[in-house]
Amino acid sequence: MIRVLLVDDQPLIRSGFRAFLDLEDDIEVVAEAANGQEGLALAGEHLPDVALIDIQMPVLDGIETTRRIAAHPELAGVHVVILTNYGMDEYVFNALSAGAAGFLVKDIEPEDFLHAVRVAARGDALLAPSITRKLINRYVSQPLPSTTRPALEELTSREREAVVLVAQGLSNDEIADRMVISPLTAKTHVNRAMTKLHARDRAQLVILAYESNLIAPRNSAR
Repeated sequence: MIRVLLVDDQPLIRSGFRAFLDLEDDIEVVAEAANGQEGLALAGEHLPDVALIDIQMPVLDGIETTRRIAAHPELAGVHVVILTNYGMDEYVFNALSAGAAGFLVKDIEPEDFLHAVRVAARGDALLAPSITRKLINRYVSQPLPSTTRPALEELTSREREAVVLVAQGLSNDEIADRMVISPLTAKTHVNRAMTKLHARDRAQLVILAYESNLIAPRNSAR
Protein backbone atom coordinates (compact mmCIF):
# COMPACT_ATOMS: atom_id res chain seq x y z
CA MET A 1 0.00 0.00 0.00
CA ILE A 2 1.33 3.43 -1.02
CA ARG A 3 0.87 5.92 1.82
CA VAL A 4 0.34 9.52 0.71
CA LEU A 5 0.39 12.84 2.57
CA LEU A 6 -1.41 15.80 0.96
CA VAL A 7 -0.14 19.29 1.84
CA ASP A 8 -2.01 22.20 0.22
CA ASP A 9 -3.66 25.30 1.65
CA GLN A 10 -6.66 24.96 -0.67
CA PRO A 11 -9.23 22.44 0.65
CA LEU A 12 -10.77 22.02 -2.81
CA ILE A 13 -7.43 21.00 -4.30
CA ARG A 14 -6.81 18.52 -1.50
CA SER A 15 -10.26 17.00 -1.82
CA GLY A 16 -9.86 16.69 -5.58
CA PHE A 17 -6.57 14.84 -5.33
CA ARG A 18 -7.89 12.69 -2.51
CA ALA A 19 -10.90 11.68 -4.62
CA PHE A 20 -8.59 10.33 -7.32
CA LEU A 21 -6.36 8.54 -4.85
CA ASP A 22 -9.16 6.98 -2.80
CA LEU A 23 -10.39 5.12 -5.88
CA GLU A 24 -7.14 3.15 -6.08
CA ASP A 25 -6.75 -0.12 -4.16
CA ASP A 26 -3.00 0.34 -3.72
CA ILE A 27 -2.99 3.97 -2.51
CA GLU A 28 -4.06 5.40 0.85
CA VAL A 29 -4.14 9.06 1.89
CA VAL A 30 -2.92 8.93 5.48
CA ALA A 31 -3.16 12.64 6.31
CA GLU A 32 -3.85 16.15 5.00
CA ALA A 33 -2.27 19.46 5.97
CA ALA A 34 -3.10 23.07 5.14
CA ASN A 35 0.45 24.41 5.38
CA GLY A 36 4.05 23.26 5.43
CA GLN A 37 4.43 23.33 9.19
CA GLU A 38 1.48 20.99 9.63
CA GLY A 39 2.76 18.87 6.77
CA LEU A 40 6.19 18.51 8.35
CA ALA A 41 4.66 17.36 11.63
CA LEU A 42 2.36 14.90 9.89
CA ALA A 43 5.23 13.53 7.80
CA GLY A 44 7.05 12.69 11.02
CA GLU A 45 3.93 11.15 12.53
CA HIS A 46 2.79 9.03 9.57
CA LEU A 47 6.02 8.47 7.58
CA PRO A 48 4.26 8.46 4.19
CA ASP A 49 5.84 7.03 1.06
CA VAL A 50 4.92 10.14 -0.92
CA ALA A 51 4.28 13.71 0.22
CA LEU A 52 2.43 15.85 -2.33
CA ILE A 53 3.29 19.40 -1.34
CA ASP A 54 2.02 22.69 -2.74
CA ILE A 55 4.83 25.10 -3.47
CA GLN A 56 3.11 28.27 -2.24
CA MET A 57 1.53 28.06 1.22
CA PRO A 58 1.24 30.15 4.37
CA VAL A 59 3.31 29.58 7.52
CA LEU A 60 5.88 27.36 5.77
CA ASP A 61 6.12 27.17 1.98
CA GLY A 62 6.73 24.06 -0.08
CA ILE A 63 10.42 24.71 -0.69
CA GLU A 64 11.30 25.08 2.99
CA THR A 65 9.09 22.14 3.90
CA THR A 66 10.88 20.03 1.31
CA ARG A 67 14.28 21.15 2.58
CA ARG A 68 13.41 20.16 6.16
CA ILE A 69 12.05 16.78 5.12
CA ALA A 70 15.15 16.08 3.04
CA ALA A 71 17.43 17.04 5.93
CA HIS A 72 15.63 14.84 8.48
CA PRO A 73 17.21 11.35 8.73
CA GLU A 74 13.99 9.75 9.93
CA LEU A 75 12.16 11.06 6.84
CA ALA A 76 14.62 9.64 4.31
CA GLY A 77 11.90 7.35 2.94
CA VAL A 78 9.51 10.22 2.23
CA HIS A 79 9.53 11.14 -1.47
CA VAL A 80 8.43 14.75 -1.94
CA VAL A 81 6.54 15.70 -5.07
CA ILE A 82 5.90 19.40 -5.51
CA LEU A 83 2.48 20.59 -6.70
CA THR A 84 2.47 23.78 -8.72
CA ASN A 85 0.16 25.83 -10.93
CA TYR A 86 3.08 26.64 -13.16
CA GLY A 87 5.57 24.88 -15.37
CA MET A 88 9.34 24.80 -14.91
CA ASP A 89 9.92 28.05 -13.02
CA GLU A 90 12.32 29.39 -10.41
CA TYR A 91 10.25 28.00 -7.57
CA VAL A 92 10.27 24.50 -8.99
CA PHE A 93 14.02 24.62 -9.62
CA ASN A 94 14.61 25.66 -6.02
CA ALA A 95 12.35 22.87 -4.78
CA LEU A 96 14.28 20.26 -6.72
CA SER A 97 17.51 21.67 -5.32
CA ALA A 98 16.00 21.42 -1.84
CA GLY A 99 15.40 17.70 -2.26
CA ALA A 100 12.12 17.19 -4.10
CA ALA A 101 11.86 14.03 -6.21
CA GLY A 102 9.95 15.88 -8.89
CA PHE A 103 6.93 18.05 -9.53
CA LEU A 104 3.44 17.93 -10.93
CA VAL A 105 1.41 20.70 -12.51
CA LYS A 106 -2.03 20.80 -10.89
CA ASP A 107 -3.93 20.48 -14.17
CA ILE A 108 -2.35 17.07 -14.84
CA GLU A 109 -4.61 14.35 -16.21
CA PRO A 110 -5.91 11.98 -13.47
CA GLU A 111 -4.25 8.87 -14.93
CA ASP A 112 -0.92 10.69 -15.24
CA PHE A 113 -1.28 11.89 -11.67
CA LEU A 114 -1.82 8.37 -10.37
CA HIS A 115 1.09 7.07 -12.41
CA ALA A 116 3.31 9.81 -10.99
CA VAL A 117 2.41 8.89 -7.41
CA ARG A 118 3.34 5.26 -8.07
CA VAL A 119 6.61 6.26 -9.74
CA ALA A 120 7.55 8.48 -6.81
CA ALA A 121 6.65 5.76 -4.29
CA ARG A 122 9.06 3.35 -6.01
CA GLY A 123 11.83 5.89 -5.52
CA ASP A 124 12.23 6.38 -9.26
CA ALA A 125 12.78 9.76 -10.81
CA LEU A 126 9.67 11.83 -11.45
CA LEU A 127 11.39 13.83 -14.17
CA ALA A 128 10.83 13.32 -17.87
CA PRO A 129 13.87 13.89 -20.10
CA SER A 130 12.32 17.18 -21.27
CA ILE A 131 12.16 18.40 -17.67
CA THR A 132 15.73 17.27 -17.05
CA ARG A 133 16.81 19.33 -20.04
CA LYS A 134 15.03 22.36 -18.59
CA LEU A 135 17.06 21.87 -15.43
CA ILE A 136 20.17 21.81 -17.58
CA ASN A 137 19.15 25.01 -19.34
CA ARG A 138 18.71 26.64 -15.94
CA TYR A 139 22.30 25.78 -15.09
CA VAL A 140 23.58 26.95 -18.48
CA SER A 141 22.10 30.39 -17.81
CA GLN A 142 24.11 30.97 -14.62
CA PRO A 143 27.75 30.67 -13.52
CA LEU A 144 28.61 27.26 -12.13
CA PRO A 145 30.54 26.80 -8.88
CA SER A 146 34.00 25.33 -9.32
CA THR A 147 33.64 22.60 -6.74
CA THR A 148 34.62 18.98 -6.82
CA ARG A 149 32.94 16.49 -4.53
CA PRO A 150 35.32 13.84 -3.17
CA ALA A 151 32.57 11.25 -3.63
CA LEU A 152 33.06 11.48 -7.39
CA GLU A 153 36.30 9.58 -6.92
CA GLU A 154 34.27 6.62 -5.69
CA LEU A 155 32.41 6.29 -8.97
CA THR A 156 33.52 3.69 -11.47
CA SER A 157 34.09 4.83 -15.04
CA ARG A 158 30.77 3.29 -16.08
CA GLU A 159 28.92 4.98 -13.22
CA ARG A 160 30.46 8.32 -14.23
CA GLU A 161 29.35 7.72 -17.79
CA ALA A 162 25.83 6.94 -16.61
CA VAL A 163 25.71 10.11 -14.50
CA VAL A 164 26.80 12.22 -17.47
CA LEU A 165 24.06 10.69 -19.59
CA VAL A 166 21.48 11.29 -16.85
CA ALA A 167 22.59 14.92 -16.75
CA GLN A 168 22.10 15.12 -20.49
CA GLY A 169 18.45 14.16 -20.02
CA LEU A 170 18.53 10.52 -21.09
CA SER A 171 16.18 7.91 -19.67
CA ASN A 172 17.46 4.54 -18.43
CA ASP A 173 16.50 2.90 -21.72
CA GLU A 174 18.37 5.58 -23.67
CA ILE A 175 21.38 5.20 -21.37
CA ALA A 176 21.32 1.46 -21.98
CA ASP A 177 21.34 2.01 -25.74
CA ARG A 178 24.19 4.53 -25.52
CA MET A 179 26.31 2.34 -23.23
CA VAL A 180 25.34 -0.90 -25.02
CA ILE A 181 24.07 -2.54 -21.84
CA SER A 182 20.70 -3.76 -20.58
CA PRO A 183 18.19 -1.27 -19.08
CA LEU A 184 18.52 -3.11 -15.75
CA THR A 185 22.31 -2.64 -15.76
CA ALA A 186 21.86 1.01 -16.68
CA LYS A 187 19.47 1.48 -13.75
CA THR A 188 21.96 -0.28 -11.48
CA HIS A 189 24.76 2.11 -12.52
CA VAL A 190 22.49 5.10 -11.90
CA ASN A 191 21.30 3.81 -8.52
CA ARG A 192 24.84 3.06 -7.35
CA ALA A 193 25.95 6.52 -8.39
CA MET A 194 23.06 8.07 -6.46
CA THR A 195 24.05 6.05 -3.39
CA LYS A 196 27.70 7.07 -3.58
CA LEU A 197 26.86 10.73 -4.19
CA HIS A 198 24.13 10.73 -1.52
CA ALA A 199 21.59 11.88 -4.12
CA ARG A 200 17.98 11.30 -3.09
CA ASP A 201 16.82 10.89 -6.67
CA ARG A 202 17.56 11.55 -10.34
CA ALA A 203 16.90 15.27 -10.06
CA GLN A 204 19.52 15.59 -7.34
CA LEU A 205 21.92 13.54 -9.45
CA VAL A 206 21.60 16.03 -12.31
CA ILE A 207 22.23 18.92 -9.97
CA LEU A 208 25.25 17.21 -8.37
CA ALA A 209 26.71 16.44 -11.80
CA TYR A 210 26.70 20.14 -12.66
CA GLU A 211 27.75 21.43 -9.25
CA SER A 212 30.66 18.99 -9.28
CA ASN A 213 31.72 19.96 -12.81
CA LEU A 214 31.34 16.34 -13.87
CA ILE A 215 29.63 17.77 -16.91
CA ALA A 216 29.92 21.30 -18.28
CA PRO A 217 27.11 23.34 -19.86
CA ARG A 218 28.72 23.18 -23.28
CA ASN A 219 28.25 19.40 -23.23
CA SER A 220 24.54 19.64 -22.63
CA ALA A 221 23.45 21.12 -25.94
CA ARG A 222 21.14 18.52 -27.42
